[in-house]
Amino acid sequence: MLPKKLQHKLEQRKQNKALRKLKTSVEGLVDFSSNDYLGFAKNQAIFFRAGEILKTHNLEYNGATGSRLLSGNHKLYAIIEDFIAKTHQVEAALIFNSGYDANVGFFSSVPQRGDVILYDEYIHASIRDGIQMSHAKAYKFKHNDLEDLERLLAKHDEMLKQVQHDNSVIYIVTESVFSMDGDTPDLNTMVDLCEKYNANFIVDEAHAVGVFGTGLIDCLGLGQRVTRLVTFGKATGCHGAAILGSTDLKEYLVNFARSLIYTTALSPHSVATILASYDHAAREAKKPQSDLIKLNENIQYFRKEIKEKKLQSYFISSDSAIHSAVIPGNVQVKAIAQELSDAGFDVKAILSPTVPAGEERLRFCLHSYNTQSEIETVLELLAKSLKGFSTD
Repeated sequence: MLPKKLQHKLEQRKQNKALRKLKTSVEGLVDFSSNDYLGFAKNQAIFFRAGEILKTHNLEYNGATGSRLLSGNHKLYAIIEDFIAKTHQVEAALIFNSGYDANVGFFSSVPQRGDVILYDEYIHASIRDGIQMSHAKAYKFKHNDLEDLERLLAKHDEMLKQVQHDNSVIYIVTESVFSMDGDTPDLNTMVDLCEKYNANFIVDEAHAVGVFGTGLIDCLGLGQRVTRLVTFGKATGCHGAAILGSTDLKEYLVNFARSLIYTTALSPHSVATILASYDHAAREAKKPQSDLIKLNENIQYFRKEIKEKKLQSYFISSDSAIHSAVIPGNVQVKAIAQELSDAGFDVKAILSPTVPAGEERLRFCLHSYNTQSEIETVLELLAKSLKGFSTD
């Protein structure tokens, strides 16, 4: 029997039209919802290449058999972590089972008592959960607001000097592409601020890797000045994540990141698929009409159609594969999502409390395999739905 106070919380969700349910994906809908930006999750070449890698290394197993510190650290881990480190031009990479595990493992173990964490108010839930498990003090700054960030930096830098915490560290945390807004912070200026105040910079690249080559940090040439997380369950089309940084950081995480230590490792097939996906992305990059070029063309076409259909007032400006139309109210945004679904388009409504009340939205995820006709049609339908609601 579920305790009454938990039943009450469920009833509140129902009353707010925000109750979450597990639903089987509807077959046949045009995909504007998945994180498979480049179509790698369904790519046959990647699938068969992963099998070849397993055969080559005699690792045709169904599972890892244990945690990485017991029996689960099969030889593919060392091969692929070295490959990932070289690809991103860092000293070391450490693979975790998911982006959630990586963020919780890092933030619960690296920041220490006496340290300060300054994080963007729109940061991933997994980072927030990790921060809550940390003994450091944490403060949020306004979304992508460098003035607010520097104000907090100066304040806490001075406080640490006054109490003579010589060993205290300030961590600044952001995402290179935000998962709900699709926008990007001024990463160059943030790196400069970190150096000015001797702070450590941590960047979650979950929605940038693949969409912006090997990530925005690499594109901007900031790899040696940033510790970052890359995930493989989005544009890379498989599963898992990695922390990229120094060899010392990797050794520390192996010893203190509980989400790595106390969980069964990824199966050999999952790890092989990461390598197969990276290989495929490198080969695709050499093609004149690659998946990435197609995705970027669709992003530009989507932006153009937003303007032509006079929808700019609804959409948050974005150059990424994520485009969100803010439609306040759980009831209204769910109704429009259902209208689009009935017309054959899978566009997800993001409800409060996942986003703040009043900032409910339709989240459009663009892909290399979407057609311009699909983009034009779904935005036409959105414009009609919004007009209908505004006149009711």
